[in-house]
Amino acid sequence: MTFAQISYNIHCNFTNYGSALQTWALSQMISKLGHKSVLVDYCPDCLKDKDPLNPMKNMWDTDEVRRRMCELSMPAIRINYEKFERFYTERFHRTGKVYTKENFNDIVRDEKIDGFVCGSDTIFCVDEFGMDDGYYANYPVMRNGYSVAYAASFGDSHFDDATYRMLDDRLRNFKALGIREGQMIPYIKKHSSTPVRQVLDPTLLLSREDYDRLAFADRLESEKYILLYARRYNEKMFEYADRLAAEKGCKIIDISLMAVNADRHRMFYEAGVEEFLSLVRHTEYVVTNSYHGMIMAVHYRRPFVIFSREQCDTKIDEVLKLFDLNDRKMVTGEETVTGDVDYDVVHRRIQDAAKDSVEYLSNALNGCK
Repeated sequence: MTFAQISYNIHCNFTNYGSALQTWALSQMISKLGHKSVLVDYCPDCLKDKDPLNPMKNMWDTDEVRRRMCELSMPAIRINYEKFERFYTERFHRTGKVYTKENFNDIVRDEKIDGFVCGSDTIFCVDEFGMDDGYYANYPVMRNGYSVAYAASFGDSHFDDATYRMLDDRLRNFKALGIREGQMIPYIKKHSSTPVRQVLDPTLLLSREDYDRLAFADRLESEKYILLYARRYNEKMFEYADRLAAEKGCKIIDISLMAVNADRHRMFYEAGVEEFLSLVRHTEYVVTNSYHGMIMAVHYRRPFVIFSREQCDTKIDEVLKLFDLNDRKMVTGEETVTGDVDYDVVHRRIQDAAKDSVEYLSNALNGCK
């Protein structure tokens, strides 16, 4: 069976390792379960004006200093974009054209699709994407065909009466719902007859060996380093990374738009997905506010801390609870991290939880037959 993957990935304002890796991980799992995955080059209306080669016009951050940092980082941003484009083209069976609301219903004929998998990522987040027809399987070809969701997330959405009514209607488009965080599951059970289950982010279904097939084999930095990966600027996180680097006698490799740090950090925003994985694999420590940055640190058994981030705390808290590593979350940067991580225990917890998620995905895909 051939399944079209619909998620937030190719079209964006800033590229995102997490979006790329969750999309790749889900495609790998679909293949491992005996099916074919097609990555849909899908551009929702809400992303049509976004341009990763000119992101400043759509930046959330209006602070002039931050915008200046973005401007100074543009050479690295452009290199990074080319690497992501290559990743999506070479690592997937990608549709030959871009699909939008105007032509989406042609996809079954064009690509010989048997069904649709919506997810993962925050595609159900009404605050970020509205109630997009592609993400909610609401195009006629999806409503009248076979659509399931895997690890779709509502993020920290704020629904009102009107959007709740729209949600109830759109949930009926799915034959099965795999939801990444648990907070909306009671609502879905009450307002929908579609079977629903909480499942893991697809990046947690694969092993380190799977990611090693992507990562650059060579070490990219000969000196010891701390990897600082910032999805959004957090002054306390940057200060913490500097203190930690001084304490451990390491340099800092900095994946952020804070070009002002170039006098003391090695700036590496241009890193592609493969380079990012290599940087995680060989680092002494990961300091991040990225959900997937944290997950990759766990896969590679690297010490880490993750800082609180607006609109991301729910997913961070849930996966830290799964890992039993709640003390790794930082808010002020002054929190105490206790001891080394027993990664044998953490990985057993992940493997136990992954069994149910793989079972859900297998049953959901086989339900198309």
